[in-house]
Amino acid sequence: MKNKKLNLTMLMDLYELTMANGIFTSDMRDTVTYFDMFFRRVPDKGGYAIMAGLEQLIEYMNDLHFDDDDIEYLKSLNLFEDEFIEYLRDFKFDCDVWAVPEGTIIFPHEPIVTVRGNAMQALMLETMLLVTINHQSLIATKASRIVRAAEGRAVMEFGARRAHGHGASYYGARAAIIGGATGTSCILTAKDFGVKASGTMAHSWVQLFKDEYTAFKTYAEKYPDSCLLLVDTYNVLKSGIPNAIKVFDEVLKPLGKRPLGIRIDSGDITYISKKARKMLDEAGYPDCKICVSNSLDEHLIRDMIRQGAQVDSYGVGERLITASSEAVFGGVYKLSAVEKNGEVIPKIKISENTAKITLPGIKIPWRLYDKETGKAIADVITLNHEKIDSSEPYEIFDPVHTWKRKVVTNFVAKKLQVKVFEKGKLVYESPKVSEIAAYCKEQLDSMWDEVKRFENPHTYYVDLSEDLWNLRNDLLRKLIKH
Repeated sequence: MKNKKLNLTMLMDLYELTMANGIFTSDMRDTVTYFDMFFRRVPDKGGYAIMAGLEQLIEYMNDLHFDDDDIEYLKSLNLFEDEFIEYLRDFKFDCDVWAVPEGTIIFPHEPIVTVRGNAMQALMLETMLLVTINHQSLIATKASRIVRAAEGRAVMEFGARRAHGHGASYYGARAAIIGGATGTSCILTAKDFGVKASGTMAHSWVQLFKDEYTAFKTYAEKYPDSCLLLVDTYNVLKSGIPNAIKVFDEVLKPLGKRPLGIRIDSGDITYISKKARKMLDEAGYPDCKICVSNSLDEHLIRDMIRQGAQVDSYGVGERLITASSEAVFGGVYKLSAVEKNGEVIPKIKISENTAKITLPGIKIPWRLYDKETGKAIADVITLNHEKIDSSEPYEIFDPVHTWKRKVVTNFVAKKLQVKVFEKGKLVYESPKVSEIAAYCKEQLDSMWDEVKRFENPHTYYVDLSEDLWNLRNDLLRKLIKH
């Protein structure tokens, strides 16, 4: 096992296989199903979320297979029919998959991934689909909040050591870049995804030497073109900054080099940064940047800026990589329709909790943009046979308070999902992470500022077409009567 590549096909809940086995041995074997992944609530009571993780979901789906030891283990459970075991041994993925591209702004209840395929295969995708999209969408969304709080100052992801395992560190850093971080301390993520690696020294570097000055001097001699010194190991204002300035004068200046910056990782950062800025400026280093870290999040960063902190960039670790303020994204995967003999039969899940009532049928999510401003007006979920003709006025209405209606004109309608797999064959090429991050920024720019507020953001409307609203209502009436 030590040198064996990890096969993630078995990363699923047991019930996915027991249900698949039951379907395989019943007359439902050839039933075609539609499943939607969606989420119910934006983390941190925010106004929007960001889609991320699709590339890793594609990699998983593209490599679905059961190894010999997987088959032997499943046989040992004595839960599955021999015929089903043989089906798994020769498993071939042949589903159709649609998804919202990474970096897209997403909202509750709209389908962000749709799977069409036989019930067995569609069921077996649930766990890995959810864990992949939920995790990266959560981190990308948190990163976006932190980046916006920084108001144009660089934010670097510094959380590798605080993540919940190496996978969360590796992919969480990727998601943070999508959300707007300019770099990551995780060098493996930087290497594999072609993004900027960021980082300098730890306190241990300073402690290793006989004194702080010697530590700084040695570092500056080794890295004269990228000299950024951590100045809070002992005392920022009494020793850290003075020793840094001394090294800048004695090592860098004779070489014709300028310091990249200093980093502060503790204390009252707002107060210290102001003092540090004054000291650096007076010493002739107004271009020396001040980077800060130390358990930062969007609220602390916003408060620092309001209080006049002299900070050029932020290294954000644990509260970004773990999304500590809201540790669950909450995406779910629900059956929405089945096909029998060419007929589509919509399915709905009802609950006393109205937020858990699902949307039935085969659906398409759309985004309506104002032609003049380029801003998003609303999202609309339609049934798959419907078209939105942007040359004609289009009425949208609140799916709960149906009297709230609006006729939209002079708009452009764009489908949010793209085809990813066609009968198991990959038909989509994932962009580079840098391209996804740029697209995400464009997407954010298309949202009104009111939607992006931290407190009490404007509710962005995700409306239903009249046909979909009627379908859901009819099914609810029928089921309630029974």
